[in-house]
Amino acid sequence: MARLDFGIYPKPVREKLLALRQMIFDVAKATPGVGRLEEALRWGQPSYITPETGSGSTIRIDQIRHEPTKYAMYFICTSGLIDDFKELYRGKMKFEGNRSIVFDVADRLPEEALRHCISLALTYHLRKKQRASQE
Repeated sequence: MARLDFGIYPKPVREKLLALRQMIFDVAKATPGVGRLEEALRWGQPSYITPETGSGSTIRIDQIRHEPTKYAMYFICTSGLIDDFKELYRGKMKFEGNRSIVFDVADRLPEEALRHCISLALTYHLRKKQRASQE
C-alpha cells in the first residue's frame, strides 16, 4: 500500500486537508459506536474507514484536480449521504453531484455542519442496521 503523504499538496490545500483529517479523527473519537478509525490510501486519496466496527461509510479527502484552490470530502455516491447532507445544509455548503462536499481554501470551514456530516457518514451502516431491526 502506498504511504500517505500530505506534503504533495500545495501548502494552503495541505493545511485545509490536514484540518479535515483532524476533524474526521476527532468526530470518530467522540461518536459512540465508531471504534478505531483506519487511515489508508484508496483510489489515490487519503481515506478513513471503520474496519473494527463496520459502522461507517468510507470518507475520502483530496484536492480537486485542475482547480488549485479547491478541495473536497468524498463519500460513496450510492450511499445517499450527499442527498441527506443537501437536505440538512443546502446553502451552507457546496456539493458536487452525489459524491462530495466542495471547499475553497479561501473559505472558512462550516465546522458544526461538517462535523454532523462526518458523524452521519461514520455511523451510516450502524444506523442502517438499527432501522432494519426496527422494521
